Formats: sequence, structure tokens, C-alpha cells
Amino acid sequence: MELFDVYPLYNVKPVKAEGAYVWDENGIKYLDLYGGHGVISVGHTHPKYVQSITQQLNKIGFYSNSIQNPLQQELAEKLGRISGCEKYNLFLCNSGAEANENALKLASFVTGKSRIVSFKNAFHGRTSAAVAATDNLNINAPINLQQEVTFLPLNDIGLVIHELGKGDVAAVIIEGIQGVGGLDEGEKKFFKKVKKACKKSKTLLILDEIQSGYARSGQFFAFQHHKIKPDIITTAKGMANGFPIGGVLISKRIKAKYGMLGTTFGGNHLACAAAISVLDIIEEEHLMDNVNEVYNYFLKEIKSVPKIKKVKGKGLMLGLEFDFEVGELRKKLIFDKHIFTGGSSNKNLLRILPPLTITKEQVAIFINALKEVLV
Repeated sequence: MELFDVYPLYNVKPVKAEGAYVWDENGIKYLDLYGGHGVISVGHTHPKYVQSITQQLNKIGFYSNSIQNPLQQELAEKLGRISGCEKYNLFLCNSGAEANENALKLASFVTGKSRIVSFKNAFHGRTSAAVAATDNLNINAPINLQQEVTFLPLNDIGLVIHELGKGDVAAVIIEGIQGVGGLDEGEKKFFKKVKKACKKSKTLLILDEIQSGYARSGQFFAFQHHKIKPDIITTAKGMANGFPIGGVLISKRIKAKYGMLGTTFGGNHLACAAAISVLDIIEEEHLMDNVNEVYNYFLKEIKSVPKIKKVKGKGLMLGLEFDFEVGELRKKLIFDKHIFTGGSSNKNLLRILPPLTITKEQVAIFINALKEVLV
């Protein structure tokens, strides 16, 4: 049997990883500034993380449903305290796509409506958006036949109010900072007005923090930069440092009913142990402070790099936009400078999603390498 060939793969085979570094089978050391789409939050093979999941695996690893699992409650309480979201309840699942799917389903249950409003260049998972077989990825094509999705321009509050006024919208879903779509983000006043419009029309506001959450933006969740409180928050990528887990944070105003949501593997013991250790490391090592300190350093030093059209994003969810496609640039960084970076649906954008433990010295290595390959 062959693999279903849907991913273009670089000819690099990692065999070892530690912190912000990865080694391939030939012993070549790479600086990892992408972390598998931002899932590596506390660094590769962090000792406390490895110890936590190893100890849990030796107890009970993957049992989840229909029995009590005290680790779920410990995770919920710790996540609420560290994130500042104590006034939410937690539903655990396995991925960002599953988190968003459950959030959208929940919105329909609560409101009795089916239409969803999202925004152009948004990405909320493969189960709520399809990829069209065209030259460019059409990540906005809805395939959920039970929920029509209307995509609006970001920051156009007039159109949002117009659509909500039709009375058939269950939820507005928006990323704290767009990920795959190219790191565009709503303005502070836009977020506030969307929240106000949702409240007035009795529409739920869902904040997709799958990629922008877990301290990556410099706040625990990116929406916290705008001082709003959504009805539902979805999270996943950095939640367990690469171990599959997702979560839906649900306002306590939304009442749970048996059978409302479900999952097979969600909230299993091993996933919870991994997620708890990540929260402990974020808190104990003051990683949110590190994110902001390194971000400020990055903004200062990146000014010395030529040809950059725009710096996008916040914290350690960053993009460098050029006036040319970055595919060849990424290859040069990987094979000439041994640095991993990422791309997006904006082919001119170089994405940077390093571990939250990244240092200024490691950022300096990247900036110097970038200058050299741009010459």
C-alpha cells in the first residue's frame, strides 16, 4: 500500500528533536521555526512533558468515555485559571477540526438556526471547509450540507450587521489571527462591534483560537487583545505540544444536555496528561513573557532585512510578506541554512511559528540567514 499523496514533502527525515532543534538521519541540525503548523508550544521533547506522558502511559493511557477521569477536571480547572476563562465549561476532543465542528453543531442546537457567518481567507478545519481542485486552494468552499456558510470580507461590520439582520444565523466564527489564510486579523473595533451585533441578534460568537491560542499571540488567547468575551472558544494546536487534543470552551450561559456532543478518543488520560504538563510549563517558565520579549526583539531586528513588504501577526505567530512567491526562499532556508519555516494560502507569505521557548539568539540566527539568502 502506498500513501495517499496529498502533501508535498521535503526530502528531510527527522530522527531526533530537542527544544527548537531537529536532527535528520544524516545528523544535520535544523532550527525549527514552524513546529508542525504551530503545535510545538513548549519545545520538542521538553523533559517535564516527556516525563508526564511517560508516567501516564505506564498507568492508563487511552481510555476516555463513560468513566470518570479526574485528569479532565484538573485540566479544565488549570486551563480556566491560566487563561483567565474560568467562566467557561470545557468539552474535550481530538483536533481543531473536531473542535470547530462541535462548536458549530452546538451553535445550531442552542439557536435553532443553521447558517454560519465566517470571513474570507478563514480556515476552520477540513470538515467545515473543502479544498477545490483548482490552481489555487479554495479553502472557503463549504461542504457541511446542513450548515450554509456565508463568507464576508474581514473588518466590514456593515455586511456582518446586514447578514445577522436576516435572523437565520446561528453563529459568527472568526479566528483571533488567521492562520492558513495568511495572518490577517480583525481590527480591535471590528471585534467589539461584531460582539455587540451578535448579542443584539442573539447569535453566538465563536472565536477560533486553534492556532492563535495558548500564549502564541502574547496573550493566552488572541481575542484577549481586544477585551471581548466570546460565547464559545475553540483550541487545539499548541494545547499538548504535538499530542492530538482539542477543546471547546463554552460559556456557562449555554446549558449542557446528555448526548449534545460526543467523541471517542477526546479527553483520554494520556492526552490530558500531555495538556496539563504544557500548562504547567507555560506557567512555571513564564513563556507568555518570553513570547512578548522575543516578539519585540523580532520586530526591531527584522527592520534590517531587505525586501520585506510587511510583517504580519503578533507574538510568535508571525508572517513576513514579500512581493514574490516564497517557495524557493523556503527551500533555500531549509537546504542551505537548515531552518524550517512555513507557507500559507498567500504564496508571498513566509510563516514563522516557533516554540514559545525560542530565544533571541535563535531568532538572530534566522534573521542573519534570511539576509544571506535574500542577497
